[in-house]
Amino acid sequence: MLVYVSVAMNTYSREGFIMDYTKTYEEWTKGSYFDEDTKLELEKIKNNEKEIEDRFYKDLEFGTAGLRGIIEAGTNRINKYTVRRATFGLANYILENTTKEETSRGVVIAHDNRHKSRQFCIESANTLAACGIKAYIFDSLRTTPELSFAVRSLNAIAGIVITASHNPPEYNGYKVYWEDGAQVMPEIANAITEKVNSIHDYSTIPTLTGANKNLVVLLDESQDTKFIEAVKSQIIRKDLVKNVGKSFKIVYTPLCGTGNIPIRRALKEVGFENIIVVPEEENPDPNFAGLDYPNPEEKKALNRGILLAKEKGADLVIATDPDCDRVGVA
Repeated sequence: MLVYVSVAMNTYSREGFIMDYTKTYEEWTKGSYFDEDTKLELEKIKNNEKEIEDRFYKDLEFGTAGLRGIIEAGTNRINKYTVRRATFGLANYILENTTKEETSRGVVIAHDNRHKSRQFCIESANTLAACGIKAYIFDSLRTTPELSFAVRSLNAIAGIVITASHNPPEYNGYKVYWEDGAQVMPEIANAITEKVNSIHDYSTIPTLTGANKNLVVLLDESQDTKFIEAVKSQIIRKDLVKNVGKSFKIVYTPLCGTGNIPIRRALKEVGFENIIVVPEEENPDPNFAGLDYPNPEEKKALNRGILLAKEKGADLVIATDPDCDRVGVA
């Protein structure tokens, strides 16, 4: 997507829409739509022209992978306002391109352990509900695979995952899934992008009122059980697990992400009894216990797990990334 600097040096064009970053900064610091915390954050950079420019010279781009950006105030950052904008664009696409029956099936939303993930989940649900679309949410963090499963299990029209996968701690993201449980294909992603990019005035995004609050539905633990049962059904050699399940020693690390509860539960229920979790990386931590890049494909992300495996004489190390859709073994 082409972005170019104009002669005035503080205006940028994208798809025919001119953004004056200084004017947009002023709108965010003085407009009644933006909350006081946002204004205070932006007030701290009022003398930093370069920082203001970087945060406001464009909108955070919505593409085939959704949104991904640093968690800060600004149009070129991920925050509750840019999440609302993305969700309003998605809602408009659904309302204009699906039948009433399809729209009524709703959207499932999950989130990981990152900074502000729960807030972004609630913002997404409230925006969908304000548009008349049912939003299913979990009571706390869930994995991306469970979100994909829930979209199909609940026969939803779409899904949203709040995650930046294995990126550094200062990032968060927003991914859209379609009714088949997979990330949206380019044709749909491009159409949603057009809807998102057409929203220039944040104050036009609807807010949730009492009339539509019943459209936000909290899922119970039965959805977790359905997912675990589906995972267990994929085992090929149940006899092998039965033979070695008691003696085979596994070290597991969720890398401070969403995998701890479902992975351990699934392993235990299929018959693996000797599971050791890396203690520093067991619980959800938005800072990832000091890991700069919690990607299980990177050897250094498995360092603690490998050391623990050597200490305990384990047979296998398993690591999953923060939203638990990527796995590494050693």
